[in-house]
Amino acid sequence: MASESSPARRALMALAGLALLAVSHAQVDGTLRVDTDAVVGDVGPYVLGANYGPYGAVPFDLYDLAEAAGITFLRFPGGHWGDLNDIQRYQIDMLVAFADFIGAEPSVHVRLLNGTPAAAAELVRYANVERGHGIRHWYVGNEPSLYADYDVDDLNREWRPIAEAMLAVDPTIVLVGPEPHQWTGLAGRDLLDAHGREWVRGFLEANGDLIDVVAVHRYPFPRSAADPRTTIDDLRRDTLDWTGLVSRLRALSEEVTGRHDLRYAVTEVNSHWSASIGGEATNDAFFNAIWWADVLGKLIVDGAYMVNFFDLHSSDARGGWGLFSNSGVRPTYWVYRLYGSFGRELLASASDVEYVSIYAARRDDGALTLVVTNLLDEPRRMALERGSGGEPLDGRLVEARLLDPTHEAAAIADPRDGGVVVLPARSAMLLVLGEREGAR
Repeated sequence: MASESSPARRALMALAGLALLAVSHAQVDGTLRVDTDAVVGDVGPYVLGANYGPYGAVPFDLYDLAEAAGITFLRFPGGHWGDLNDIQRYQIDMLVAFADFIGAEPSVHVRLLNGTPAAAAELVRYANVERGHGIRHWYVGNEPSLYADYDVDDLNREWRPIAEAMLAVDPTIVLVGPEPHQWTGLAGRDLLDAHGREWVRGFLEANGDLIDVVAVHRYPFPRSAADPRTTIDDLRRDTLDWTGLVSRLRALSEEVTGRHDLRYAVTEVNSHWSASIGGEATNDAFFNAIWWADVLGKLIVDGAYMVNFFDLHSSDARGGWGLFSNSGVRPTYWVYRLYGSFGRELLASASDVEYVSIYAARRDDGALTLVVTNLLDEPRRMALERGSGGEPLDGRLVEARLLDPTHEAAAIADPRDGGVVVLPARSAMLLVLGEREGAR
């Protein structure tokens, strides 16, 4: 019999180890990789934003949950309200007070449809000169691509005088636009006016010198008003269209303007533009939260400067858009509780399984933060590796949270097991890792 220290014994132990490793890899469905040395950019400062306005004031007894949500930016008044009504002074003051309470920066959309340069300039004067609110981001109009009998030429003729009047009052403001609806930038799906002109291109050809943030809106469903039904599989497949959306917007804008200092935003977004509720994949459904956790991650890593979910609040009677209903939070609210711990320095990351994604960033305190989504109907065992060399991504667990049908961004025990993480079906997970094991 071979002794424990004999060459034969050591060879047998090595072979056994290799066999166990092979079994372990056979049980893995794919690999998640994070290159902790490859910084690819910074997380946009306003990606955890939401629309907020007179249609959707958060009930007072939900204020504590609103403060805890982690929303850092508000777009007021959200939707078409601002093109149908004149914003009043007291509404500006109420916006600023609410934004201060939840720790968010406010922004304002002035009226374009039936608006005037004088009225827009007066809002800027009141907010930033008389009241000293220092509101930086301003929008002119909302979804002009939906106005009746309106085209790109109309937009350019009316938008510029209003923008110039606002800048004359406060030249430090940041102008955001043109915010057409349903923009994807995908081939064959151009958003055109009645004369065949693409809205973003046409706007930038006339106003590329004044705009600071090029912004669009996107609600992929329902595909037909006559048949508003949407399935979980529809929502899952839609996430692929969001890959590279910001890059497509950037490429178009730089081609037209020649500018490389522009920033990019999606200033209204949800899965559905319709008010449908109660479906398996409507705005109020649980799977909408998992869809949004993945789409938001895609926008963040693609370099979005600003992302504003629609809406902060909506009653069931108005529609299921809101993170808040009249009585509590909807499932998508918990996505912000995950991303609230996400870092600021983006790191290269990748998954080799379709519909399983990983987004990585380093925090100011040095912690590594990961958001991992599994849109599939089954759990997935994924190897979690550092770089491409097969080294396990270790590190002391600081925080782990899970969003799935039975966990509302709840704290969980370390989900890693021997370099493998198990992702429940239809889930999003936050991992915060400190220094590597054994590091000093």
